[in-house]
Amino acid sequence: MDLVTRASRLPRAGETLIGQTFTTVPGGKGANQAVAAARLGAEVAMVGRVGTDAYGTQLRDALRVEGIDCQAVATVEGSSGVALIVVDDSSQNAIVIVAGSNGELTPQSLHAADAVLQSADVIICQLEVPMETVGHALKRGRELGKMVILNPAPASGPLPGDWYASIDYLIPNESEATALSGVTVDSLDSAKVAATHLIKAGAGKVIITLGAQGALFADGTGFEHLVAPKVKAVDTTAAGDTFVGGFAAALANGKSEAEAIRFGQVAAALSVTRAGAQPSIPTLHDVQGFVPS
Repeated sequence: MDLVTRASRLPRAGETLIGQTFTTVPGGKGANQAVAAARLGAEVAMVGRVGTDAYGTQLRDALRVEGIDCQAVATVEGSSGVALIVVDDSSQNAIVIVAGSNGELTPQSLHAADAVLQSADVIICQLEVPMETVGHALKRGRELGKMVILNPAPASGPLPGDWYASIDYLIPNESEATALSGVTVDSLDSAKVAATHLIKAGAGKVIITLGAQGALFADGTGFEHLVAPKVKAVDTTAAGDTFVGGFAAALANGKSEAEAIRFGQVAAALSVTRAGAQPSIPTLHDVQGFVPS
């Protein structure tokens, strides 16, 4: 659950600011990406854990409303995962997450969800559940011959080296690409250097999302810079998740790689024009009707 406050700016260390608003909004990277994929035309099943608190019921209900298969979303004793989010007047955010029930998604628990993995065309993983569980899901996806996407968020350092061979698309943002590669990503040129490092590490293809600067695609043979649609940003929360979900939905529905990236970019651009995580995610109709400003 996202606990979101808006303030004129992000607080400095040791500082107390007066906030403007406070809301609770269903979130979590995995759930956001599941909702995005569902709204953007895919059939989606979620594998995860919620707690026995009130947030757990709300989070599962929010997924079911979107038509997402929740048979592999189990309840465990304790709190659900939460994210504490501050959004400033320039629509930038700072986020602290507490894993809660997400930490209870173990590799063993994935065995019970294997039928869900087997039925998928595309499997998306993030890093808000235990690393060993992510590694198991990536490798199982490769064994099953599925399209495997890893959004390495949040990332604090390099990925385990044996993961890369199981990843078809690695999709970090600038800070995540920096953490994974050791290259400071602050420009298109530095993003190319980081992407090259990640390709050499074994990732199939890399898409580094660059916010308003668009996205960089790398496949080991070259690069393509895809410019982002121009919109007026209100809140960037879940923009990356929307891109990943939209990209995956487009691939699952037979779109080409380039078409899927551009589809994800339009979906992400629309999401930043609205406040909140899941409430900001557009529908397929929204994306199809998008006219650049």
